[in-house]
Amino acid sequence: MRFFRVATSTGPRWAREEAAARLRILDGDPWSGTRDIAEWIAADGAPLLAPVAPSKIVGIGVNYRDHAAERGKPVPKEPLLFLKPPSSVIGPGEPIRRPPWAGRVDHEAELGIVIGRRAHDLPSPDAGAAHILGAVCVNDVTARELQASDVQFTRAKGFDTFCPVGPCLATDLDLGGLKVVGRVNGQVRQSGSTRDMVFDPGYLVWYVSRVMTLLPGDMISTGTPAGIGPLLARDEVEIEIEGIGVLRNPVV
Repeated sequence: MRFFRVATSTGPRWAREEAAARLRILDGDPWSGTRDIAEWIAADGAPLLAPVAPSKIVGIGVNYRDHAAERGKPVPKEPLLFLKPPSSVIGPGEPIRRPPWAGRVDHEAELGIVIGRRAHDLPSPDAGAAHILGAVCVNDVTARELQASDVQFTRAKGFDTFCPVGPCLATDLDLGGLKVVGRVNGQVRQSGSTRDMVFDPGYLVWYVSRVMTLLPGDMISTGTPAGIGPLLARDEVEIEIEGIGVLRNPVV
């Protein structure tokens, strides 16, 4: 099932994809519960918003072996955590704004997992998966030179517009073998599979819950496969994940 968040005359609303290329407007939200109403809109050209409004975004560093190799990093023994601010989130079609003084800015195609129910100090890795509501496409945009100079990631990954998310929240997916693709101007730069993660999504939920309480709607961005590269003004970047769709954003 695919849920979209759309702009309406009464504010942001959730909608569910239906047959005949239309979206059914809903009362409520996917983690608290929804109710169908009579209103619907055409899917084609719908004003899509980011399908998350998290209290926090937890990023996972170096979670693919091929990405560790391209960065010259060892494969971590435990997940490497960082935070991106909620103010960095944008939706499909919104522009990624490159700070002109920040140096090289890279794309990172990632699977994002959205929390469905509160997770606090879970007892075992096996408990993590039950707290995942669904998945989204994420572009973990990164100012690469600032990441290198700062050592830690807050500034490099925290700029406004540096967390495009979309196009929808997809539920009931097997997260263990989804194809992840990143394109710039139609050219494939990244191509991987979630089966190649060092730490799988359920394990990540458990691990993060031992550090901080995860709330419904929070998001974990699970790391990127090899192939990261720079974004320039007037580029268009696409993140495509099997079963979720394509997230497109221009760069300015």
